[in-house]
Amino acid sequence: MSWTDELYKIYEYNSDREFAENEPVMLPVAHSTIDVHLEVTVSEDGEFKNISIVPKEDKTTIRPNTGKAKTGKTPPPFPLTESIKYLAGDFNKYKPADTDKKSFGDNSFFYNAYLEIMNDWNNSKYSHKAVNAVLLYISKGELISDLLRAGFLETDEDGLLKPKQYGVDVDKITIRFKVNYNDLSLETRTWKDKTLFDSFLDYNTQSRGNKQLCYALGKKLPSQYIHPAQILKGAINAKLISSNDESGFSYRGRFENKSEALSVSYEFSEKMHNALKWLIEKQSLTFRKIKKDEKTFEIKSIDAMTVIVWASALQEIPDFTRSFFDKDDDEGKNVDDYDDLGFGDLADEDDTPSTMPEYKQLIKKRIIGTGDKLKPNTKIMILGLDSANPGRINISMYSELESSQYLANIEKWHTETAWLRFYGKSKKKIINSFSVYDIIRYAFGTEQGKFVDCDKKLMRDNILRLLSCITNGAKLPSDIVHALYQKASNPLAYENNYNHRSVLETACGMIRKHIIDGKGDVSMAYDPNITDRSYLYGCLLAIADKAESESFDEQERNVRVTNARRYWNAFSQRPFMTWRIIEERLRPYLNKLGKAQVKYSKWINEITSKMDAAAFADNSRLEPMYLLGYHNFTEYMYNSNSNKEEK
Repeated sequence: MSWTDELYKIYEYNSDREFAENEPVMLPVAHSTIDVHLEVTVSEDGEFKNISIVPKEDKTTIRPNTGKAKTGKTPPPFPLTESIKYLAGDFNKYKPADTDKKSFGDNSFFYNAYLEIMNDWNNSKYSHKAVNAVLLYISKGELISDLLRAGFLETDEDGLLKPKQYGVDVDKITIRFKVNYNDLSLETRTWKDKTLFDSFLDYNTQSRGNKQLCYALGKKLPSQYIHPAQILKGAINAKLISSNDESGFSYRGRFENKSEALSVSYEFSEKMHNALKWLIEKQSLTFRKIKKDEKTFEIKSIDAMTVIVWASALQEIPDFTRSFFDKDDDEGKNVDDYDDLGFGDLADEDDTPSTMPEYKQLIKKRIIGTGDKLKPNTKIMILGLDSANPGRINISMYSELESSQYLANIEKWHTETAWLRFYGKSKKKIINSFSVYDIIRYAFGTEQGKFVDCDKKLMRDNILRLLSCITNGAKLPSDIVHALYQKASNPLAYENNYNHRSVLETACGMIRKHIIDGKGDVSMAYDPNITDRSYLYGCLLAIADKAESESFDEQERNVRVTNARRYWNAFSQRPFMTWRIIEERLRPYLNKLGKAQVKYSKWINEITSKMDAAAFADNSRLEPMYLLGYHNFTEYMYNSNSNKEEK
């Protein structure tokens, strides 16, 4: 399991270093995090001092974790930070008498279990002043009374606790502790005190019993069979490693017991899982729409799928899931107008390429710049996690690459999938590749209002297929190319012309990639030497579309659909027959253009002359190349008009 070894190394590299102010902190061994609602301050002697509400940005709190599963009707407590039902000795005094209407249940079991573990820790040789202070306070059984007196809990007209406060049931309100020591130099926040972390780790380790051989480290260490959960957001109880099948089906016929099947030490499991959680919080590549107003990436996986990419030395590496220039489109999906892949600052609009040589040069420059920053022999790890059900996390993909190979594959992908794209906000056309999110939603999605989106499961499954194309250099799946071909061939499915334009550009980029995979190539500009039937028919469609739309006035262009677009789908299936209809209906519009019709007639004659009679009369379905012909000749006509206007 090389991925576990790499995660273990990440923990060893980072656990003792100082973390930046806004950087996620690597969890200590035997600790986890929980979101808290209130903060109670007590003295070193266990006297109540004050209470405060924890602000939203500071809710996530590190707490000791015994490793026992928090499942069932009576889940065991963790020391220190816990919910009220474990902490309040006077909880039963305030619960409703009529349990049929309002019942918080009898919390005696939970309260006594909390006191038991706190006493056990406090009486061990690994005790800590904070443990003693909190235990002294909780033993008084006055928490609810203190919360009521301070105005942090409310009762109804019968003097009974209101069932919902702070957005949760009252018994689930979670509290952390501060301890005001006599020695003012000591850390008062229990969730920040490293000496307290070490104290609990020592206590928890000595209480774990017999040592067994750890298959990962090759040492005899206390073993672990209940492994951490809460790894992925949205999959709270899901685990990567689980061994709760005592019936023998997991290893029947192979091993005598579960320890022979898999023996992982407590230390290795904790460090590996904590490193994974840290990486997910720090640099996970998650597939989601990005909130523009927050100017930040929200952790929001597609159908509980997350991909983590890291370097063995934790240097910054490119995010391969996005386009080379992750520009803002008209719907405002992305964070910044120029939010790059991690290659460097691309905020200067003059730095955006409009030709393929410029684009290749810029990619090469960024790749070389990134490669120079990586240490020799650096490895890149790519780990995909997916929660298929509430209890399990699946490893959907894992790859290890030398950094040079990873960067070469990144360069290859962004070079081979690039296409000339139009951005409505900046009114510019630039050469750019495509994000995996855009490729999938345009291939399999539908227009939903102003946006194009697709089913989450489709997104998840197909993104995994594309990731292999990017990181391992695999060929682009032909069904994705075909899906884009079909979507682009049906412009009437989109009320928003910008959406169809985006679908068309994406289709062209992927068709070009498909051609390159087959050891060919194709230009992004109109090539008069191409005599491919499908390509030439695409050029004819572009001429008809442009000529008719040019005859419209400004107001008509926003509401009218050309015959070329109306018959587009039929044209892709039966080009010869449909072209006769389009050409016949084009004549009145050409007449409206006056002298300007000459250039369009000339272009039509020029294109048709490149096809022999048999190829022109072939009524079979057009190949995807026709979309490239359409796009390329549209740009050719646009540039021809622009050049004349400049003269």
